[in-house]
Amino acid sequence: MSVSEGQEGKELYEFGPFRVDVRRELLFRSGEPVALTTKTFRILTVLIRHGNEIVTKDDLMKTVWPDTFVGEDNLSSHIFMLRKALGESAQDHRYIVTVPGKGYRLAESVRTITEPEVDILAASHSRVEVQVEQTKPWGWISLAVVLLLSVAAGAYHFFLPRPSRLTGKDTVVLADFVNSTGDSVFDGTLRQGMAVQLAQSPFLSLISEQRMGKTLHLMGRAADAPLTPETAREICERTGSAAVLEGSIARLGSEYVVGLRAEQCETGDVLDVEQVQAARKEDVLNALSQIAVKFRTRVGESLSTIEKHSTPLAEATTGSLDALKAYSEGVKVGFSSSLQAGVPYLRQAVAIDPDFATAHGQLGIFYEDLGEPGLATTSTTRAYELRARTSDRERLFITTLYQKQVTGNLEQARQTCEQWVHTYPRDAAPHALLSGFIYQGLGEYEKSIEEARNAISLDNGFAPAYVNLASSYIFLNRPADAERAIQQAAERELDIPELMVMRYHIAFLRNDVAAMDREAARAAGNAGIEDWMSHVQALVLACSGQQRLARKMSERAIVLAQQAGQKDREATYEAGAAVWEALFGNVAAARQKSMTALALSNSRDVEYAAAFALGLTSDSARALALANDLQNRFPEDTSVRYNYLPALRGVLALQRGDAASAIEQSLVPYPHELAITHSTAVAFFGTFYPAVVRGEAYLGSHKGADAAAEYRRILSLPGLLLGDPVGAVARLQLAKAYAMQGGYIQS
Repeated sequence: MSVSEGQEGKELYEFGPFRVDVRRELLFRSGEPVALTTKTFRILTVLIRHGNEIVTKDDLMKTVWPDTFVGEDNLSSHIFMLRKALGESAQDHRYIVTVPGKGYRLAESVRTITEPEVDILAASHSRVEVQVEQTKPWGWISLAVVLLLSVAAGAYHFFLPRPSRLTGKDTVVLADFVNSTGDSVFDGTLRQGMAVQLAQSPFLSLISEQRMGKTLHLMGRAADAPLTPETAREICERTGSAAVLEGSIARLGSEYVVGLRAEQCETGDVLDVEQVQAARKEDVLNALSQIAVKFRTRVGESLSTIEKHSTPLAEATTGSLDALKAYSEGVKVGFSSSLQAGVPYLRQAVAIDPDFATAHGQLGIFYEDLGEPGLATTSTTRAYELRARTSDRERLFITTLYQKQVTGNLEQARQTCEQWVHTYPRDAAPHALLSGFIYQGLGEYEKSIEEARNAISLDNGFAPAYVNLASSYIFLNRPADAERAIQQAAERELDIPELMVMRYHIAFLRNDVAAMDREAARAAGNAGIEDWMSHVQALVLACSGQQRLARKMSERAIVLAQQAGQKDREATYEAGAAVWEALFGNVAAARQKSMTALALSNSRDVEYAAAFALGLTSDSARALALANDLQNRFPEDTSVRYNYLPALRGVLALQRGDAASAIEQSLVPYPHELAITHSTAVAFFGTFYPAVVRGEAYLGSHKGADAAAEYRRILSLPGLLLGDPVGAVARLQLAKAYAMQGGYIQS
């Protein structure tokens, strides 16, 4: 039996927690408005009027689209949107039941509401509508009273801020967008676009992709598993997040309807439902931007921060859906599989849209982490040139990368990160960047540790923070603390290949050969880390005087990098080997390896290592040319200014026989002298070279005590020295310094 259709102008219905006002086309859930398009609302109306009766698909289409022919796919899209609005899941059709081969019916009992003489409906938080039927002489008095109360209530809600639905401590999980359009260009793309938009908010905090992948692993699923609403809810619960966001896109005739629904994880209460129609496919990104702004407003973010940080998506990323899709795939594959696998997608994104700044920036990050500084510089520089075409957060990110990787000005990078922290206090990324090469390259390891802890407190699944924490403890010669940091990462099941090298170094500091062998064995066959481990092993072997085995292991590292097509990495290993050959007096080998490295790359670290090796082997002309090139190309670079050039100028002065100038040229202010360099961060050599030069100059000047002081200081910091063969040189020269004084080597 259908619900009476009499007195259509007054139709008010209730079912479950919902109230439906047909005349106003309004749907409320527990007093809160639920957004529906006109056609979707009419479908709901038809189902309500038929109560529990089956309504055929044909009848629905004829009623809702009386003058237009539409296909069943259009009807299905609207049914899908209606179910989403009612809060149904794919498995639980609580309110709308599909009757196979027939149509649909409403599962809930419907109750008709009788309107009182005066009925007030709050259509929204800012509008009050009043209905009056004057049946008594004092009706106008009642109306006046009601209007007065309504105005008072409106003023109360206007001047008293609404309580925030989310707080500044909540995190949010973003699910995949459900794409019912049949167009694959939207798959993954809209989720990435929404992530970029919401990341502009200093108020909101999205669960990072790394943490998402790790949580999926704990759930027994692949890191790239689809983030269905059900999966997202489980991630939300496991991570202690406050809300899950579910997006959707559907066709509405020739138009598109983009939706976003936010629910509290614990209660399932709806925080917000947003829908925006896009007339064309090209307008979908703009619709996504509109939804993001509406959502941020509804969940409690201040209007001032929304106005300040809400760059439209097409301006923040790209206006090309195809470019954004390629970028989305690159990020997803890069984090779930390997950085190397993500590179082709990012290159495709910038090929489609050469002005896609964020894609250039991400490509720069991937190349830097893959040990390809030349390619990283090219991509990061292009991103920096296009930084006006990004969101405020991405602009800070790209600027930091440019200052850290390209100009090398770590003081400027520190200042940019501090501005980033101030603007986005909930973002772990700037703390992680500060804890890495920025503070480590400035020699401020305690601050590095502090910032790493800050990053972990904001996101305990942020893997780079654990790497930086452990490495700074190693640099401070605190292996036990480094082990605890590594253990923390292991307890969170973070798979970080770099930690194998750190465990190897910890074992080296403890002279635990068995543990060193275990870590080397673990790295075998591990793409992206095996070559690095082989290079580290080569350094340790050279430091212990096993040059034949060291050369063999170094060649293995070079071949592995070559097979992976990583020319910069290959060149760095060649240059590192050239340095130790020069330190040990193997002139021909040092020169040959220097020239091989330079033929592969002219990157900052390769040029420095080759120049140092050539300087030690008396090829002063080439060493000077390389030093001048470094000074001209990297005038702001912290490592170049405070380590590379002082060491090279000192070596060249030694070759001229000018010991006094060598000492003066190689002096480095504290704490820069104890800072790691680019070459240390990449290939673990180069930190103490100015001090070694000074030691040589003091020996040449027969100042044994001064020379001994330099070498003792080097050897007193094994966590910074690690396996650098310069350690062996320092021990040998310390013996000479003591002999010069008529003394002995202290234990």
